[in-house]
Amino acid sequence: MLLWQSIPSPDAGVWYLGPVPLRAYAIAIILGIVVAVLWSDRRWQKIGGKAGEVSDIAFWAVPFGIIGGRVYHVLTDAQLYFGTDANPIDAFKIWQGGLGIWGAIAFGALGTWIAAKRRGISLPRFADTVAPAIALAQAIGRWGNYFNQELFGSPTSLPWGLEIDLVNRPSGYGDFETFHPTFLYESFWCVVVVAIVLIGQNRFKLNNGRVFLLYVAAYSLGRLFIEQLRIDPVNEAGGFRLNTYTALIVFTFAVFWFIRRKDKEETNNKSLGVD
Repeated sequence: MLLWQSIPSPDAGVWYLGPVPLRAYAIAIILGIVVAVLWSDRRWQKIGGKAGEVSDIAFWAVPFGIIGGRVYHVLTDAQLYFGTDANPIDAFKIWQGGLGIWGAIAFGALGTWIAAKRRGISLPRFADTVAPAIALAQAIGRWGNYFNQELFGSPTSLPWGLEIDLVNRPSGYGDFETFHPTFLYESFWCVVVVAIVLIGQNRFKLNNGRVFLLYVAAYSLGRLFIEQLRIDPVNEAGGFRLNTYTALIVFTFAVFWFIRRKDKEETNNKSLGVD
């Protein structure tokens, strides 16, 4: 006999320390960033990097990533901020939720490239080092969606169905009480991605940016399936969510460059007489 019939949602996503609001969404993101920086710094120093270099690069990458994530979200859900009865000022209210991971990865990579170039650090080597930490940060950050009661999936009667308050249910789903906890699926998948990336790096000795590409490909593959469960209102094209197309494009791009860089490594090894 199961001990539970569903997963309850939290009563609140904001707590107050006097007049200061403590938002669970922001706490989850910040915690993920801190864990990622600390772990990345440890991994970076193990391969000869200097202490503090990860923090210096994160000083660029994190703001770029947050801005990119917000820009992607606003552009792909523009009607929420610029449509009828919408308030454009809400586009700046990042604490209410709404960060597109694709924009965060793209802009975060840009910030990392700028910072790495300024310090003379190899971008592929650095990206390989931080890849598993980024996936772990995503696993932690997804719990912010749990407290916001957002980005859940279709109705389900499974014992791990997530209870959603009526006010947070999309139009047409008012009679359903439990939904697929897609935030939880993605969080678990990100932990699996961490394992995949570490195995690829340690057992198969991947390098030259291929560890990071493996992370991108693995995450995108999982996101392709998870995206099909979500029912939050978004823009679609041809019957598919825009994020589905993005995940497919990113997955294809990552796999292509993963293979291409492997061929380049093999060519270089042969020219150097390395078995």
